[in-house]
Amino acid sequence: MITLEHVYILTGAMFAVFAIGRARDRSSPRQWRSAAFWALYALSFLIGSRLPDFANGVLLLTLVILASCGLAEPSQAASLATRKAAATTNGNRLFVPALAIPVVVLVGTLAAQRLSIGGSALFEPAHVTLIALAVAVLVALALGFLLLEVPPSAPLREGRRLMEAVGWAAVLPQILASLGALFAAAGVGAVVGRLVTAAIPMTSGSIAVVTYTFGMALFTVVMGNAFAAFPVMTAAIGLPLIVGRFGGDPVVMASLGMLSGFCGTLMTPMAANFNIVPAALLELPDRNAVIKVQIPTALVLLAANTVLMAVCVFRR
Repeated sequence: MITLEHVYILTGAMFAVFAIGRARDRSSPRQWRSAAFWALYALSFLIGSRLPDFANGVLLLTLVILASCGLAEPSQAASLATRKAAATTNGNRLFVPALAIPVVVLVGTLAAQRLSIGGSALFEPAHVTLIALAVAVLVALALGFLLLEVPPSAPLREGRRLMEAVGWAAVLPQILASLGALFAAAGVGAVVGRLVTAAIPMTSGSIAVVTYTFGMALFTVVMGNAFAAFPVMTAAIGLPLIVGRFGGDPVVMASLGMLSGFCGTLMTPMAANFNIVPAALLELPDRNAVIKVQIPTALVLLAANTVLMAVCVFRR
């Protein structure tokens, strides 16, 4: 059975190769600092599940220290003329590997229950989509080699360049994904609820709704992840006030609350995979260019979600 642990090992191996490539590249005086950063990041994937909590904590703090000291600048991309020539030669074949990824993920997810070896499921049932994504990347990589005739080192070289362009922000999704559960276990939602109700008189359901939607967006801006903000704000405002005190519909509250959190995602560099990676891919001179463009849309959507929740959540 292919499990999520196999995906972690594959990911860790990729980052380990990035670390080796950076160590061998003497173009920056920070090469060893960057090599250590990517090596430790690779270690977190390769053996993180087998390390004690204290060791993982030390590893994380070391990553923070290395990132704070500054990492090496990304290696130079191929010249514009070279890329234009490759695009002209390959034409629409360039899109085949990219389009193969969603197709393989969809097919793999839908067909996972029918795929088995010796009576055992081929994919770990709890993580079918993530495993299918890893398989899809490998399929796309194979198609790239087959159709585009690139050297074997090209994916790793360009992958390292991209990750170095993103920099320390690449670590954020992995870290932020655990914040929601951590904050919920620590009782942060209850504390936030007491602080908010002490500062803002919750005299009506509309006030609670505005506090909840804008709080979801604000916490997402800070935490970079609406899924991490959701349990905090729902425990603080959503369930005790909107649902408990004012009798709101929990389904409407939860769905529009998450959408409000996603508005915050559009406005924060903490959501690196959405806002920093595109800037790095497009080689934009301003790392926050994507965020600046998205802010007006995010604010309009946040206002619309707030009005929609205020109108719909108390209708049963």
